[in-house]
Amino acid sequence: MRNRWLGFVVAAVALALGVWAWPRLPARVPTHWNIHGVPDGYSSRLVAVLLMPGIVLALNGLFRILPLLDPRRVNYEKFQDTYWLIANALVLFLLGVHALVIANGLGYPVAMARLMPVGIGLLFIVLGNSLARVQPTWFVGIRTPWTLSSDTVWRKTHRTGGFTFVIAGGVMITAAFVSGALVWVLLAAAAVLAVAVPVVQSYVLWRREQHEKP
Repeated sequence: MRNRWLGFVVAAVALALGVWAWPRLPARVPTHWNIHGVPDGYSSRLVAVLLMPGIVLALNGLFRILPLLDPRRVNYEKFQDTYWLIANALVLFLLGVHALVIANGLGYPVAMARLMPVGIGLLFIVLGNSLARVQPTWFVGIRTPWTLSSDTVWRKTHRTGGFTFVIAGGVMITAAFVSGALVWVLLAAAAVLAVAVPVVQSYVLWRREQHEKP
């Protein structure tokens, strides 16, 4: 999971899967579903096959470039394994989405309304378990004006963010097994847990730090 070349392997696998499925895919392939699992967006067969491998390649390239552009580039060496774990978790998630799209296009019954929340939830859990090890940077982590201005606020916020991301991931997985309006309630709660709580905490911690300065 920490191999920096895994992204290229994932892109190759995604492309191979699309090429293998090409002769049996319809001209228009469902590529987006609503919360009820009903297709509401379609793409051409070419886009369905090439889009995700292209995104994976682009992401892998971006993750290689970001440390070179970051003014705090020296910090990347302090969490290099975690950095590539995050990158690889994202591309593996995209490979899973690509596989589901191809399987659906081939006519296999794919319960997108259940599988997607599970996949996103698992991704959030992996990211949550990684956040506490992310060092202050401009491009990776919970970047607010307050975390970027104080390494202490950064560390405390990321410890909280790691916890809230894991809980949010569990809530998202739970949402996959319920129906009706409760799905929206659970997804909204997950979003608040994952994002709003750490952001608010970063501001509160920063304000406290300013008051404590002599």
